[in-house]
Amino acid sequence: MAKEDKVINIIRQRIQDAENGTLFFNSSFPEFDDEYVGQILSDLAKEGVIHHLSRGVYLKAETTRFGLVYPPLEKIAEAIAKRDNAEVIPTGATALNMLGLSEQVPMNAVFLTSGSARKIALGGRTITFRRAVPKNFAVKGKYTSLIVQALRFIGEGNMTADDLASVEEIIRSHPEPETMEGDMAAMPTWIRRIFLRTKKREGV
Repeated sequence: MAKEDKVINIIRQRIQDAENGTLFFNSSFPEFDDEYVGQILSDLAKEGVIHHLSRGVYLKAETTRFGLVYPPLEKIAEAIAKRDNAEVIPTGATALNMLGLSEQVPMNAVFLTSGSARKIALGGRTITFRRAVPKNFAVKGKYTSLIVQALRFIGEGNMTADDLASVEEIIRSHPEPETMEGDMAAMPTWIRRIFLRTKKREGV
């Protein structure tokens, strides 16, 4: 068996063994030449073994009569960020939905990124990466960061009593003491007041 055929078969087998919803990049097979892996992945996409999402991004997914079954968009965003050694933060309506503050699933999931800005089409939905300055990534707690982004989107003047109650419940349910002190220092003042009030009331 030629060396080239052996590499193709190894990559094909790893993809076949992977679970549906797995993303593949050239860097997913670091033992082989990056450019050559890219060509193999492109050829496998043409065969229908995997699906091309964006430049250098491929997905193994189940196909139904409704189309491809995509993993949660935040999982795709996180995998791309990991590949690029970048940070990402769900923002806007995406953060609201992930926290359960909105039942509406955004058709355009928006993430702030320390990497490159880009847009990826996924059937009828898209993932948009918006490049942001480093201070946007100062809040380190996973849920704390989501809350901050969701509240920024709602706006101080638009907060309802129900919004406030829901946010306080999330803070109580997902305390992040390891990062909280530094995170509160990085928050807008009005958001910090919500956290301080909740912590004082509940002893979080």
